[in-house]
Amino acid sequence: MAGKLTKQEKSWILYDVGNSAFVLLATALIPVYFKTLAEPGSSVVVAWGYAETVASLLLALLMPVLGSLADLKGNKKKFFIGTVGTGAIALAALGIPSAALAFLVIYVVASIMLNGSMVFYDAFLVDATTDERYDEVSSQGYAWGYIGSCVPFILCLIVVLAGPSVGIPMDIGMKIAFLITAVWWVAFSVPLIRDVHQTHYKERAPRLIRDTFAGLFRTLKRIWKDRRLRYFMLAFFCYIDGVHTIIKMSTSYGTDLGIDATQLVLALLVTQFVAFPSAIAYGRLSTRFGTKRMLLVAIGAYFCITLFTAFFLREAAEFWMLAICVGLFQGGIQALSRSEFGKLIPKEHANEYYGFFDIFGKYAAVMGTFLVSFFTQLSGNSSLGVLSIAVLFVLGFVLLWRMPEKQE
Repeated sequence: MAGKLTKQEKSWILYDVGNSAFVLLATALIPVYFKTLAEPGSSVVVAWGYAETVASLLLALLMPVLGSLADLKGNKKKFFIGTVGTGAIALAALGIPSAALAFLVIYVVASIMLNGSMVFYDAFLVDATTDERYDEVSSQGYAWGYIGSCVPFILCLIVVLAGPSVGIPMDIGMKIAFLITAVWWVAFSVPLIRDVHQTHYKERAPRLIRDTFAGLFRTLKRIWKDRRLRYFMLAFFCYIDGVHTIIKMSTSYGTDLGIDATQLVLALLVTQFVAFPSAIAYGRLSTRFGTKRMLLVAIGAYFCITLFTAFFLREAAEFWMLAICVGLFQGGIQALSRSEFGKLIPKEHANEYYGFFDIFGKYAAVMGTFLVSFFTQLSGNSSLGVLSIAVLFVLGFVLLWRMPEKQE
């Protein structure tokens, strides 16, 4: 990491290394493993898409309330520890069920805890660094998350793919992979817990529950009255929904097309290596060309990626091309969205606002995963399901384009 980073910034960045290991496993290996548990002939895209939608909806309902409570003095770290601990236990437990439904239920719990911890993590950005360094630090987080998550993922690949040659069946290999990833996740949460402290907070109110819901309503009103926040949130809801849908559904889509599982996971591993320098570059380019302009470039690129996926992705070679293209823009669009939002909100209500940020798209992908599953099920063609995501990028681009440069 760059020497100019402070201890708090480095500790904050390291959590991206920890949680990204689970994100990568969920993107690359877990859908492949789920196919071995699913009923023969059933669509992995449909089942996985609905599971992701349920997890996202539950998360969207919970996080504004929990985020508001976490804004109280001393609560942010407690909520962070709770979600990481519960999520890691659920992740390790994924190796227990042998039935598809039970597996999906435990996965939904683990996914909610992962993404819940990310809301508190994102909100810690305002405590770990200063306004003018949001883009740089947020980009470093995603960058090191991509490259750092490759270490446990490669270990998992060795156990799962090479295991059968030394007498370790795939199901046992996946159990070991779940444990490796859970331990990695917890280990890299320790620096943040130790070094980053809640410096922005709101005081406890005498009527906690009533004041919490009243505060959420006031926050919604403030978001809607602020034209910059309103346009940004609506744009973010659309474009990041599409981004996360591509992340979550790419492996299951490739599986449905009959692409070899080894090709799928190795191609997604390449995404991580491409995304590392790309995320850092995006953070630095934003200081020269502006955050909004760089976000518009990334949205346009994702629109083209969606068209390529729907019309041209049929073989492993095209999937490798997709993985590289996604890597070029994935970290940049996520990092700059997170940092741009941090510039627009009051710091003492960071968790509360980031809870709504989660509803509007942070690993939510409610609309995107539903669209893919619905149109795939309706048409019997997963390519048409993927094509439906393109409308999200068009809407996101138009709304962000119309966002005022300065508060009016």
